[in-house]
Amino acid sequence: MDLAVEEDKLVGGKKMDSMKDVLDEVDGSLKFLGKQYPNQMKAFGNFMQSAEKEGALSHKNKELISIALSVATHCRWCIAHHVKQALEAGATEDEIMEACFVAALMGGGPSLMYTQLVVKAIKEFDGGER
Repeated sequence: MDLAVEEDKLVGGKKMDSMKDVLDEVDGSLKFLGKQYPNQMKAFGNFMQSAEKEGALSHKNKELISIALSVATHCRWCIAHHVKQALEAGATEDEIMEACFVAALMGGGPSLMYTQLVVKAIKEFDGGER
């Protein structure tokens, strides 16, 4: 892919965090919420596991849907989590990028701009240079 996302790229005048750092933020937040609100987080975790397990759709396809929704709703934490999960489920870069373009179709330019975070996450979690 020719689209390069530099680690020192500025967004809104501010340096972008690495997607690995963003994923660490997610993990820390979930641990904190789990300690403070164990009943709610356990219920949400059970729902998440049920929704993401293999069924009529494969886990990989569900992760691709989650990426598209993460881009469309502009959630960088969700992007970090679901790109990593999609790669681990066997999704290819092309599959992930197609999901992003569907999100951009439905969400317009602002959603397209969040695709840069997906490219950054693929680069970091897949270990390849893009």
